[in-house]
Amino acid sequence: MKSIGLKKKSEATREALLAAGTRLFAERGFDGASVDAIARGAKVNKAMISYHFRGKDGLYRAILAETFEPTLKRIEGLKADSRPAPERLKTFVSLFAEMVDHRPGLPAMILREVLSGGHHLDERTIPYFLAVLAAVQQIVKGGIRERSFRRVDPILTHISLIGGLVFFFATQPLRERFAREGRLPVRLPASAAYVAHFQNLMSRALQADEPLKTVRKRR
Repeated sequence: MKSIGLKKKSEATREALLAAGTRLFAERGFDGASVDAIARGAKVNKAMISYHFRGKDGLYRAILAETFEPTLKRIEGLKADSRPAPERLKTFVSLFAEMVDHRPGLPAMILREVLSGGHHLDERTIPYFLAVLAAVQQIVKGGIRERSFRRVDPILTHISLIGGLVFFFATQPLRERFAREGRLPVRLPASAAYVAHFQNLMSRALQADEPLKTVRKRR
């Protein structure tokens, strides 16, 4: 029983570090998030960062790995999905939103990483981003082949898709602050409402043009 209790405590400590690390990396970037600040945020001794992750670099990689890997496995399943491309794209958007819901600070963390030129990505973490790109390309190209999507550039579509999702979730803290201060003239959009809106928006934007119908004149 004692060993079970210690294991649960260790798992709780690890999860607290992952959560605090995500939040501080999102707020301050990799260089600005100190080991001391992360430990304070997790309410643990800073030695636990080395114990569980072998340092701040390891914590950063673990956040990406433990967030991306489960989602990428589910996204991988879309390759064998026989549904039309618009439906598979909607599922992709839902899966991405679920991933973000698990680690709310991830979008801002990703934005900071992208703006730094991917300075803190390595051979272990770069494949996560490439896998997302490959998944979107596969869906878009499939949609073009089956003529449910019009002819669009898959790379530009990927940038538009991920950009629209990441920006919404990354800017949520700012919207919440403006709402608290009474600066927003409208109600805050719920995440689920935005996801549904974005799914519909992308489906309509990519929808194949209907062929022109010729009308024969009666003689």
